[in-house]
This record gives sequence, structure tokens and C-alpha cells, in this order.
Amino acid sequence: MATAIPSTLVVSPAPAGMTPRATHDPVWVRWTLTAVALLFLLFFLVLPLAAVFTEALRRGVGAYFAAVREPDALAAIRLTLLAAAIAVPSNLVFGVAAAWLIAKFQFRGKSLLTTLIDLPFAVSPVISGLIYVLVFGLQGWFGEWLLDHDIKIIFAVPGIVLATTFVTFPFVARELIPLMQAQGADEEYAAITLGANGWQTFWRVTLPNIKWGLLYGVILCNARAMGEFGAVSVVSGHIRGETNTMPLHVEILYNEYNFVAAFAVASLLALLAIVTLVLKALVEWRHAQSRQA
Repeated sequence: MATAIPSTLVVSPAPAGMTPRATHDPVWVRWTLTAVALLFLLFFLVLPLAAVFTEALRRGVGAYFAAVREPDALAAIRLTLLAAAIAVPSNLVFGVAAAWLIAKFQFRGKSLLTTLIDLPFAVSPVISGLIYVLVFGLQGWFGEWLLDHDIKIIFAVPGIVLATTFVTFPFVARELIPLMQAQGADEEYAAITLGANGWQTFWRVTLPNIKWGLLYGVILCNARAMGEFGAVSVVSGHIRGETNTMPLHVEILYNEYNFVAAFAVASLLALLAIVTLVLKALVEWRHAQSRQA
């Protein structure tokens, strides 16, 4: 008696080394998508960067370095580096602690804490700057007390550091939270069972597992800290040589029609952005290599 053959479509496997035809896109689709991506990068990334460096060097290398070595420019560079040097380590400590708390423990208000971490992404930087003015300004909540104790926050370096820290604090935490949630807590429990204390567990188990995500978050945090404009602009007071960061100094020079100096300082920010992208690519490459090993 013959056995009936099911009507289900049977697809024979493709020969070795060949991909089934159904997974191939038409050649024109691939070329079109590639052309669109390259044109987008050309007009919105390559050409603007080229224009910045071209304008910065329009009057020669001597004028470029003269603009960069100008006292107000050097003060802006130092203040930018100082704000980043304080904000980034602070956010690193907060990010690790917040990610560990959210990923490893269950508690009331966990979803609220996660939402608050995302708050700087949703709030305009200008509004965050105004919040600090409302709290620490002369007419703010603590304004009179600060004035009586000769403590200056708004229109001074502390306000710039606070504003920079606020707009950058989600970056490290947001990189680590999903990573630590995916890893779970089994390795930490095993280390504690074997006699390790909390500090040893963190240094020898948790930190090696999150080091690439941590480094990635620090790079992004540092890039945002150095390039922040809105929040810093509100709390700085635009005092030349004292409270101007590099982005604010570029704005002032541009408004004064000092285009060569403005683009010279802007080129430093562009170089920092390029270095950040290179470091980001290296971190991703090393992370991929470590996963394959």
C-alpha cells in the first residue's frame, strides 16, 4: 500500500557554501542603500567637519595656534577639562552603584529610580540649568544663605560642574543596567559562597564582567561633558576667562565675527569628538575579540 506524501512544501538545503536565493537582496537595493548611507555621511558628517578645519586654518597655521593659545581660549579649555574631570568620575561611581542596585536587588521604587535616571534625556539642558538657578541663584531657595556664607555657585565653577554632572549622569548607568541584568547574579553568589566578601566579589567578579560596558559609558559621558552647551550656558554667566567653557567661548567668538578663532576652538572640540569615536570603536572591537576568545 502506497503512503501518501504530505502536501507540506519541502525545501531542499542549499549546497555547501551557498546561501538560499530567498535571502539575497537585489543588487540595486544594496547599491541604493549603500549610496544613501554614504551620501548622508558625506553631507551631514564629513563636509561639516571639513568646513570646520578649513575655516580654522584659513589664515594659516600661525593664526590657528595664536587663537588656541589666547588667554581666554586657554581658560575655556582648562575649565572644560576641569568640569569633565569632576563630572565623569562622579557619574562613574553613581552609575556603577545605581546599576548594581537596580540589577541585583528588588525593592520598592525600583521603577521610579530607573525613570529618574533617564530624566536628563527627557528634560531640555536649558531647563536643567534653570533648575540650578532657581535653587542656588541669588533669588533662589538657598540664595540668601549662600550669600551670607560667601558661597558662589551660579555664575561660578561649581554651577558649571553641577550642570555638567546633571546632564551626563545617565550615560554610565544606562550602559551598565541592561548588561548587569543580562549577566544575573549567579557568579556573585558563587563567589560569596566560596568565602569572598563584598569588595572582593566586586573587584574580581563584577568589575571584570562589566569593564567594557563601563569603559564605553565613560567615553560617552566624557564626550557629552566636554561638549555640553545649554545647561552650562544658563549657569555660567558668560564671564570671559572665568566661566566660559569651550562651546561657550566658540559662541562668543562667532558672535564677535572672529570666525578664525571660533573655528579654531571648534576644531579642538571636533578633534575630541573624533578621538571619542576612535576610542568607542576600539572598545567595541576589543569587546568582540574578548567574546570570541
